[in-house]
Amino acid sequence: MPQPPVRVFVVDDHTVVRRGLRAYLESVDDMEVVGEATDGQEALEQIAALVAAGRPPDVVLMDLLMPGMDGVAATAAITQRHPDLAVVAMTSFTQADMVHGALQAGAAGYLLKDAEADEVAAAIRAACRGEVHLDPAIARQLTRSLLAPKAQTVDALTDREREVLVLVAQGLSNQQIADSLVISERTARTHVSNILNKLGVASRTQAALMAIREGIAPAPSA
Repeated sequence: MPQPPVRVFVVDDHTVVRRGLRAYLESVDDMEVVGEATDGQEALEQIAALVAAGRPPDVVLMDLLMPGMDGVAATAAITQRHPDLAVVAMTSFTQADMVHGALQAGAAGYLLKDAEADEVAAAIRAACRGEVHLDPAIARQLTRSLLAPKAQTVDALTDREREVLVLVAQGLSNQQIADSLVISERTARTHVSNILNKLGVASRTQAALMAIREGIAPAPSA
């Protein structure tokens, strides 16, 4: 049985960029663009309408620098109101505070706008699977700049939680972690939740970066 296409919603205030992304994504066999918006507020309204109509997107491709409600605020609102939707942040800037803001808001991935087209599609597919995708340059920057929450390190984790964290850092979904460790998906999800709480981080991406920084998982290659 062929899988249904990944439903993508594009948010960018630049018409040329937005139309270019839409044209590319609509040429990809396993993707379907279900809407687009020029700022965060418009995105929230249109996504709410799609959800109400039973046609929610799977992944939101989100520009961060926009007038009105920016991409960081919109990402936070979307992940809070629609936790089943994944957001992939895109920007032409690499300032650490902006990256941290997007990830803290719940973004499942981060791309630079000069990314190759195939990488954009790969990030969308990864987000749809519940996995993490970071531009390698962003990942390297974050491993250098991400500060550990006060008094929280991987030392607080049990041996099993450390195993799970390594798999999270490898980009595995909860189901894949469960299969790897021969446990239930619910148990894997509980372990991931406990890890985030113990490390004092808000997302799987931040937990993965901490694992890399602490040396229990390898850094991504360029």
